[in-house]
Amino acid sequence: MKFNKIAIIGVGLIGGSIGLAVKRKKLAREIAGVCRHKQSLRRAARAGAIDKGALDYKDAVSGADLVILAAPVNQIIKLAKKIIPYLKRGCLVTDAGSTKAEIVRSIEKAYARKQFHFVGAHPLAGSEKKGVIGARADLFEGALCILTRSRKTDPSALKKAAGFWSKIGCRIEVLTAERHDKIVALTSHLPHLAAAQLVKAAKGNLDFASSGFCDTTRIASSSAEIWADIFLTNKKFITQAIDRYIKNLKIMRDLISRGDKARLSAEFKKIKTLRDALQK
Repeated sequence: MKFNKIAIIGVGLIGGSIGLAVKRKKLAREIAGVCRHKQSLRRAARAGAIDKGALDYKDAVSGADLVILAAPVNQIIKLAKKIIPYLKRGCLVTDAGSTKAEIVRSIEKAYARKQFHFVGAHPLAGSEKKGVIGARADLFEGALCILTRSRKTDPSALKKAAGFWSKIGCRIEVLTAERHDKIVALTSHLPHLAAAQLVKAAKGNLDFASSGFCDTTRIASSSAEIWADIFLTNKKFITQAIDRYIKNLKIMRDLISRGDKARLSAEFKKIKTLRDALQK
């Protein structure tokens, strides 16, 4: 698999890592990048994530075989609609958004009866670091990438998208957008919220934080703006996840309040078994 031109809109941590991975795997003759600021473009070029950069997405996406929307989730839909006039026939558009239902529904509607295709994607890889400075060519090695499939998904486009993400190191899983959002609400979004609230609960005592506390709350250092948008584009499933979490916390609180060591120990053992299985 080799593309003549790949355009990456948003050359930050994820977009930059995609560019570096594409370079390492030699998957494109040219990589064009789009950033909002000239300084960001210079950093992306110095990092080797892109061959040329632009502040205007028109030049970047023109003639591209593959366009990757690696912008924050609240911008992906807007950008996908704006680039329509400049996409060549047969172009594949994919994204790296952390939520999928709202993105897929809106873009598929906008792209209906057009001569190009969209396949939603979410590579489950990242870092608390920000920007292209934190980008790594190996960020996606062994990482799971969830691709979305709906009744409107073109089978050949899905196959092509799976081929691309697997080439840069990802393991592929195909789900509906709604199924994706329900899962990541529990496994990604809720943990971020929990980490943030742990930091808030310990406010005033953080000088005494242990390495375990720092490890547990590492993701709370991620971009506040990006995560606010993630939560607001997955409101239904995140609120369900929070309710489930609160219910479990109340059970543990009651066991502690009653001094029920046997049941408390049993709960921790069940949880340990689940977590240990995750390590295998």
